[in-house]
Amino acid sequence: MPTLLTLLLALLLPTLARAETIMVSNEKDNTVTVLDGGTLQVLRTVRVGERPRGIVLSRDRRLLFVCAGDSDRIDVLDTESWRVVRHLPSGSDPERAALHPDGRRLFVANEDDNMVTVVDVERGVVLQEIPVGVEPEGMGLSPDGRFVVNTSETTNMAHVIEADSGRILANVLVGARPRYALWEPDGRRFWVSAEIGGTLTLIGADDWKVLGQVSFAIPGVPPEAVQPVGMVFSRDATKLFVALGPANRVAVVDVATRRVERLLLVGQRVWNLALSADGGRLYTTNGVSNDMSVVDIAAMRVTRSVPVGQAPWGVVVKP
Repeated sequence: MPTLLTLLLALLLPTLARAETIMVSNEKDNTVTVLDGGTLQVLRTVRVGERPRGIVLSRDRRLLFVCAGDSDRIDVLDTESWRVVRHLPSGSDPERAALHPDGRRLFVANEDDNMVTVVDVERGVVLQEIPVGVEPEGMGLSPDGRFVVNTSETTNMAHVIEADSGRILANVLVGARPRYALWEPDGRRFWVSAEIGGTLTLIGADDWKVLGQVSFAIPGVPPEAVQPVGMVFSRDATKLFVALGPANRVAVVDVATRRVERLLLVGQRVWNLALSADGGRLYTTNGVSNDMSVVDIAAMRVTRSVPVGQAPWGVVVKP
């Protein structure tokens, strides 16, 4: 017969397993919303620079780097005091950023000046400016830190850059308006989402050739409304979750077969995604409904909708 202690542990363990903090950037009200991962309650709202979009955690998870696009800077938010403690140079209109495994070099996509800016986050200086295509946005670093992929929305290319030298190794044509680049954990391939093209492109890292594409069709939804943007892998990397923008769905793609297995209805205008620390939940930012959807991955269904700020865009999880 279960004891009182056993029953209490059964109630508390799900919350303890999700002792994490969720952070969401809100593009229109210039804030970051901080939520408790166990209760999904909003803990605080922090003001940052204008038009915050891409957000990245430091390696020790003590700092959050916030791309404040209309302020032309990176805000550094301390995740213990919840205060902006520094401003870093970024180039014009930073949209997304990726932190190198060395923990020091932040690669920033500058949408307005067609550059990738490399920032030393410890010294607060720009190390390099790398010219790329028109309207760069997506930033994806290979797991070993050797390569960084930038996607240019107007040029419709994925630019493969050697991280140490800044040299462009390849320019790969992908679908129209590429928005996101995501490497597989073993570093052998990466995926690029194309918002207007409505596709994913899979590219190999041995010769930078296109290996295949994934397209989407949703009954009752016009093709032009199916706009892939943010992506994240399941914990075992067998599934790829894809935000489909104004289609208000998250697609579940089988990585091995490249087939769309499911379509999950979430909030309006889903932008980006993050996985919980235990891999059991998926968080989505919904830019028009101003909320975050919570997906139970085992059940493959949405269980909660949590109001956040105005036009939520980026989302990260701090374990």
